[in-house]
Order: sequence, then structure tokens, then C-alpha cells
Amino acid sequence: MVSDGQVVVKFGNILAKHCLDQRCSMELLRATEHTQSISSQLGIVARVKAVTGESRASSELLLSNVQNLIQAVQHILRAAEAACVKGLGQPPADPEEEEVAAFCQQWRKTLTQHRAKEALNSARDELGLRKTRGAKAEPTLMSLVQEQPPRSRNIPKHPNPRKGHTVMDRHL
Repeated sequence: MVSDGQVVVKFGNILAKHCLDQRCSMELLRATEHTQSISSQLGIVARVKAVTGESRASSELLLSNVQNLIQAVQHILRAAEAACVKGLGQPPADPEEEEVAAFCQQWRKTLTQHRAKEALNSARDELGLRKTRGAKAEPTLMSLVQEQPPRSRNIPKHPNPRKGHTVMDRHL
């Protein structure tokens, strides 16, 4: 969980660096800093729990930190969606940054197609408002991440995202 949190933090930092909208970029940076902090706390709690053994208090603290990390990752993904919609600048020739940009472009294309279909096929009520019953939810970055098959053959047992692993090598 900790290493996956670090991967998402790196993803968010890359997007913040290339986001054209300053407000979205700052929100992404805040979300990544918060997630980095929670991820570090989780790592510390997990190491302490491993040394001290089984106790109800340490298990509850560990679970609480995991839940906080999941919420923080969701915050990064929502902020990343906003950054992608606002627009990203051209990434330099760094393969990791190109991979992140391609991933975001794929999601944005899916979102645009979904919105176009909804505009053509949307059922409206008598006030001209779109009916929500039966409408498909818009695609999110989270759903795109969940759809990707895990790349387990590229992942060592104890990955270190700082040593040669790209941001998207891991299934989030």
C-alpha cells in the first residue's frame, strides 16, 4: 500500500508540473503532499506493528491509516481529472512523463466520447434537464486505473518506485 501511494504521489507531481491551470496545479501539489505524508505514516505504523506484534490498538491505527491513504489517493485522482480537463502542456522527452501524459490523454478521450454520446442520446425531462435514471456515469481516472490489467511480471516483490520503475508500471 505504501509503495502504491508513492506511485500515485509521483503521478500527481508529474501532472502538477505540466498542468496549464495554476489553481489545478496547486490543488494537485497539496493533494500529493498530503498523500505523501499519510503514506509515510502508514509505512512507520506498519513497521512498528511488525515489531510489536498483534495488538488491537496497532491494528486499528493501521486500518485508519490505510483508509486515510485510500481517501488521499482518491483526492489526487479527482484533482488529476480536473488538471486533465483544463489541459496539460507538452511533457519533455522523459519516458515516465510521456507515459503519464498518454494515460491522461486516453482518459480524456474516453470522457469526451462519453459526453458526446450522452449529448446525442440524452433523455430530457419537460424542463430540458437531463434525466439521471438510466444514464451511465462519466468515466473517471479511478475506473480507468481499475480496468487496466496488472503488470505483475514487471513488478519485483518489493518495488521501489525511485529505482527504474515508471509511475504506471504498477496497477493502482
